[in-house]
Amino acid sequence: MKHIVIAGFHGALATPITGVMDILSLTGVSWQRIMDEPPEPRFKVWLASADGLAIKCINHLEIGVQMSFAQVMNSAELKENLFAIFVPTIGSPIEVTLAQNPEMLEFLRWGHQHNRVIAGNCTGNFFLAEAGLLNAKSATTHWGYKTLFEARYPEVQLKADQLITVDDNLFCAGGGLAWFDLAIYMIEKEFGYDWALQTSKAFVIDYRRESQLSYSLSRMAQNHTDALVAKIQCYFEDHYHQNQELEDVAAKFNISKRTLIRRFKAAMNMTPYAYLQQTRIEVSQKLLAETQLTPEQVVNNVGYEDISSFRRLFKQTTGLTLAEYRQRYARRL
Repeated sequence: MKHIVIAGFHGALATPITGVMDILSLTGVSWQRIMDEPPEPRFKVWLASADGLAIKCINHLEIGVQMSFAQVMNSAELKENLFAIFVPTIGSPIEVTLAQNPEMLEFLRWGHQHNRVIAGNCTGNFFLAEAGLLNAKSATTHWGYKTLFEARYPEVQLKADQLITVDDNLFCAGGGLAWFDLAIYMIEKEFGYDWALQTSKAFVIDYRRESQLSYSLSRMAQNHTDALVAKIQCYFEDHYHQNQELEDVAAKFNISKRTLIRRFKAAMNMTPYAYLQQTRIEVSQKLLAETQLTPEQVVNNVGYEDISSFRRLFKQTTGLTLAEYRQRYARRL
């Protein structure tokens, strides 16, 4: 039987720990029970911590562990049968948590040196990067922490729009409940498609989601101190439905088009036109989710006459078509 160790720490999010433990422990069990077949458990899942003592999660739930990191590294049985080390989400302040857990970094480096799968969820991937495992590798994290991750780990090839990245034996999942997808992927990696599909059906999980683009609302928003740019942002947000020529916008604020673009790039790391486009995307998302307007009416309401062009932009930005977005997020009575 393959073994998986969940690397626990104080301030972790509890859900990825208990959820991954449930899914992987019941791989080969839940589906078989539903189908009235003999259970065939495929994984033995352990929870470990640096000192072998219980961990207190961010929601104040205290969870007992079975062993310390050192015991894992010194266990002949685990060395032989260990498939993966899983790092859950950091729920407490990220930089403080990284500084308080040097044993985690040592443990992850040990697992990587022994060619084991190292899998992280959401902000847990900061641990993988902090340990140096992701340098020159592809990775993802929660879309909301993209800027911090890129600033702290410039050598990592961050693909924050992706829900799952795999680079050699390094598996990263995106934000929040992406641990669902990561657990199912780990099952497929080790036991094949059929086992993964069975497990996803048993747990009623959508199989093979690919992107977290549709969850990343207000990805363009970031703190800055340029009062002029802030005023122009407000202008765009009030007039997104109108055709906007940058020369005319610049003239309204008594600056040149060149200055408008330069100031926007410095403050927002994007052009004014990109900001306007993103504003239109977010308004269209709100209209699709909260109104009964047709997709064509939604497109017209955000200032687009070329419906096919906006459809392409929306799919490129969110990872979903207009219809798919409405189906997933529309309000239900």
